Amino acid sequence: MISAWENLHFATLELVRSTPIKQRLVCAYRRHLAAIPADQLPVEVRESFAQMMRSLCGVVPLRGEDAVAASVRKMSNQEADDCAALIVEIFGITCRTLLNSARQSAAVVQLHSAESHSTERETSDFEVPELIASN
Repeated sequence: MISAWENLHFATLELVRSTPIKQRLVCAYRRHLAAIPADQLPVEVRESFAQMMRSLCGVVPLRGEDAVAASVRKMSNQEADDCAALIVEIFGITCRTLLNSARQSAAVVQLHSAESHSTERETSDFEVPELIASN
């Protein structure tokens, strides 16, 4: 199963292709964004994500198209740009949140391991032999 972070990463990569922005948005949604459960996202981006998903599938489709194609077709180029920027922003916040979580976990592990290794050492353990330079 692909994580929310990976799906956002792949969606962001879709957005940097050379095809028109509306086509990139449809591909990003169909291939990656639709698969993201909102509860796998950091709390601080869930509302933005829900808003973005509503904008990507909120229009009633015409015969032969789906809601995503209809919604993106109805967007102005500026709205499509804004939606793409929001996807990148959500990805960035998700990355920072995961990084901060990893740092906190590492700090807890470091503190734990430091406490468990409180053995006394002799000063002779730290002696360094003298180096004699010969000319």
